[in-house]
Amino acid sequence: MTADGTCESDVPAEVVQLFLSSARAACDPVLRRAVESMPEPLATMAGYHLGWWDIDRSALAGSSGTFVRAALVWAAAAACGGDAGNAAPIAAAVELVHSGTLLHDDVMAGEVTRGGRRAVWSIWGIDNAILLGDALQTAAIRTLTDLPDPGVAVRAVMRLETSCLDLCIGRFEDCAFECGQAGPVDSYERMAAGKTAALIGCCCGLGALAADAGDATIAALERFGRELGLAFQCVNDLGRRNATLTVAAALNSRSDAAIEPAALCHSGSFMATGDIDRAATLVDVAAGRHAEQRCADQRIQATVAALPDAVRSRDLIALSQLICRRER
Repeated sequence: MTADGTCESDVPAEVVQLFLSSARAACDPVLRRAVESMPEPLATMAGYHLGWWDIDRSALAGSSGTFVRAALVWAAAAACGGDAGNAAPIAAAVELVHSGTLLHDDVMAGEVTRGGRRAVWSIWGIDNAILLGDALQTAAIRTLTDLPDPGVAVRAVMRLETSCLDLCIGRFEDCAFECGQAGPVDSYERMAAGKTAALIGCCCGLGALAADAGDATIAALERFGRELGLAFQCVNDLGRRNATLTVAAALNSRSDAAIEPAALCHSGSFMATGDIDRAATLVDVAAGRHAEQRCADQRIQATVAALPDAVRSRDLIALSQLICRRER
């Protein structure tokens, strides 16, 4: 812990990046098998979305995404004393689901680019992008059903599908916020718990499951991951008119500074860049720009402290810090 009570890891940044690269390398063969098993044009679309090739399947170097979720599965498995290699199929399944949600997010938000490239829907159309997202989730389930232990496979599918349902509910509530129906802070947190925290919590729980941990340990790691997901949302969601914790706090405060940003957010019209900057400045005054980071620090501090000593690993803590310090 730092002097101000925030949680900090002593793991060098380059070690964390190496850990992420290892998770990516372990998942890559599983992901490629899943994609290549799809019929065309879904396989081409999926590989494009994952950054493996261009529209005409010309190979590209590397792949898109940070693989943070896969790394959390891996780190949780290792923290429980399991062979991290056994977690590769589960980590790949989580990445498939996450990639599918990004496809749907791009469609819902009308984003024409992702990672500096054209979004899938802008090339193959909205309907096909939605279907590809569904196909990726199906591929994730099929990947889990191929696990050698049928009991682990069933439990993994149940956990992943439960988190997917929570994610859908959270995204539904997020749409209400983005339509100007900003609610109190606790309603924002309920939305974030589904939209972001459910899948991150699932990653940690599935990692423990892959290591054959006991139910109590699996539950503890899933709680840790869910709190981590909420912390991530606190520091990653302030933009345009998204329902961040800071914005929710500002719009529900009684200060004079909250009046104008509330009017802008509830106007129902498109906000120009100047309006966004003005609203952000006033939100800073009404709720405090650093509220997001304080929220993240407090949550990480509490969740790491709550982890059983047996699974309190430097890798998990380092990944937590990486997630909560990421820039948009």
